[in-house]
Amino acid sequence: MFVIARYYCLRVGERPLSAPVGGGGDDKRELRERMDFLYLSIGLIVLVIGGELTLRGAIGLARLLGVSTAIIGLTVMGFGTSAPELVVTVRAVLTDNVDIAVGNAVGSNIANTLLILGVGALICPLVCDTRAVIRDGTFMIAVAVLLCGLGLYGVIETWHGIAMLLALFGFIGWSYLHDIRTHDPAAELHDEFAEETAGVPQRPLVIFAYLISGIAGLVYGAALLVDAAVSIARDAGVPQSVIGLTVVAFGTSLPELAATAVAAWRRHTDIAIANVLGSNIFNILGVLGVGAIFRPLTFAHDIAAIDQWIMLAAAFILIPILVTGWRICRAEGAVLLALYAGYIASVSMRL
Repeated sequence: MFVIARYYCLRVGERPLSAPVGGGGDDKRELRERMDFLYLSIGLIVLVIGGELTLRGAIGLARLLGVSTAIIGLTVMGFGTSAPELVVTVRAVLTDNVDIAVGNAVGSNIANTLLILGVGALICPLVCDTRAVIRDGTFMIAVAVLLCGLGLYGVIETWHGIAMLLALFGFIGWSYLHDIRTHDPAAELHDEFAEETAGVPQRPLVIFAYLISGIAGLVYGAALLVDAAVSIARDAGVPQSVIGLTVVAFGTSLPELAATAVAAWRRHTDIAIANVLGSNIFNILGVLGVGAIFRPLTFAHDIAAIDQWIMLAAAFILIPILVTGWRICRAEGAVLLALYAGYIASVSMRL
């Protein structure tokens, strides 16, 4: 939002030399810019609602088919909360706006770690079982390192995307087998994660209505969001990567923010942490992996040089915070929020 405000301030008072004396050109351009912001806002709202409907419909369908809560927590919840990122990335790739796709994934992970955990910790200190998060947390850091390596390479090739998806499915399969054999704290966390979601439909017709309307909302919301973001970036001369890292990333992270805030409010703080770890893993391996199948994803210079390293640093920041008693207290949550605000301010300086 800060980036949008800064963009608007920069645009106020501008008047192209080629505009007609009567101001007709300025009026049309101003109207188009306002409509772009309107479409952007509507797209975000529709995207979030579509993601929530899809998530609840998918959980309802999984329960209808007799799928265990453990596998629901591992797969449906992860895919569901990352559905907005996935659909936006596919839309951006298909419309040849790769910088928005990559920026969305990187920016979402930064927002998940700094903004969402910061908000959750302010609501209630986030406490977790060491054994319940060390596996997912270690894997999250590993895939973040992998993405930075691909950033140095400069592109995520199609075969990279396939390998990333195989790695994701392999991790899910191994985690599921490990969970049902040992039923350790990680397994209990995944069960609790799946059972936490409220408003899940039970009747088949309602389930399919949720799924159809949710998927339609995701597709339509993503189209509005991406098209409006591209138009804003083009009119203002703002790099698409900046729009992807900030406005688009924030919007697609709203489901994780809502889920984490509710979990923290209910004092289910281990779910809040697991939600972020799982979403970060899916954003890198799943979202970018699917995007790379459609076409190779090149890294914008600023993302490769700056933002991916901030994403990696944010992931590593969690280690010492969790080591200090395996909790994120309110003071540490405030620090995370301050770091996110500083990051957004630094990105806005690129305008």
